[in-house]
Amino acid sequence: MLLENDIIKMRALEPEDLSILYKWENDTRLWIHGNTLTPYSKLALREYIAETQRTDIFQAKQLRLMIELKQDNIVIGTVDIYDFDFHHSKAGIGILIDNEYRQHNYATEALELVREYVFGFLRINQLYAYIAANNDKSLRLFEKSGYKQSGLLKEWIFCDNKYKDVYIYQLFSTLKQ
Repeated sequence: MLLENDIIKMRALEPEDLSILYKWENDTRLWIHGNTLTPYSKLALREYIAETQRTDIFQAKQLRLMIELKQDNIVIGTVDIYDFDFHHSKAGIGILIDNEYRQHNYATEALELVREYVFGFLRINQLYAYIAANNDKSLRLFEKSGYKQSGLLKEWIFCDNKYKDVYIYQLFSTLKQ
């Protein structure tokens, strides 16, 4: 079945995800890996969740999927497909696994399920990720998942009081239209 395997399933955001989303979006330690600059209110996140129920990836140009353990239905992470560009057949991707569930191969499993969905079902040609040059765990994860480094953005992000480089990683579909 699409978006699931024996261990995890990927699903849409639900109103019950508000607490975990609030925790992740307001964890300032995670902000250096994205573009978050200010905290999110529960109201803003509640409205965001509601909006995801009314739009699809073609309208919103993004899709957030929650990663859930099949055995006990616990949400352990999320994948963001963003900057979805149907015309040019590409989308960005980001992933977060809750600290408690890291080092169990869940991120690799989730990236594989998203790859199958984006390339096989949506028929998109490529996924790309921006990864800070010092984020060794993410670099290894994406390389393990078949992504190839295709570029370097010098001094692209500012964190820890200095500018840092960012690598661009790409994965191309083998299913050509």
